[in-house]
Amino acid sequence: MKELRELTAKHPWNLMTTSADEGQFLNMLLKLINAKNTMEIGVYTGYSLLATALALPDDGKILAMDINRENYELGLPVILKAGVAHKIDFREGPAMPVLDKLIEDEENHGSYDFIFVDADKDNYINYHERLIKLVKVGGLIGYDNTLWNGSVVAPPDAPLRKYVRYYRDFVLELNKALAVDPRIEICMLPVGDGITLCRRIK
Repeated sequence: MKELRELTAKHPWNLMTTSADEGQFLNMLLKLINAKNTMEIGVYTGYSLLATALALPDDGKILAMDINRENYELGLPVILKAGVAHKIDFREGPAMPVLDKLIEDEENHGSYDFIFVDADKDNYINYHERLIKLVKVGGLIGYDNTLWNGSVVAPPDAPLRKYVRYYRDFVLELNKALAVDPRIEICMLPVGDGITLCRRIK
């Protein structure tokens, strides 16, 4: 995990990486719920993916999606070194078509123990409507960056970086929607940039 953190720190987009405390939390959480079949949307160099893969049993599976294979391949040597690459099914490209295809087959409904989302914030709501069908009752969906640099509680005139301001409304929309969704119970944790855990209850 340390090796992958150090490798990612040299990348120009290193601020996109999952924090060390969040990686440790995800690893422990997956062990606690005995997760076996998981999914990750938004991989980057694979830090949270490695945390997940290390937590899963040897026959565990992670369907991992990202629009950029190049970044994933930066971290791949470390994942191979950790001996967990066989658990990962990496797909390059947008996640939405993959999710729609999965939903077409009823066997996939309720088949995932855990799903982690750390991708395009403007699509979080769209992902949620699909993922709620794919995660099992009692299973978890984790949405990353739900504090979004603290901007979700910042006053409207707060000086924010352009990309933070642009995505803030999407993150706020998601937070409000999750809070009133009767299909889930939630826990928002101030770990990393905020992670909201959604436990499917129906």
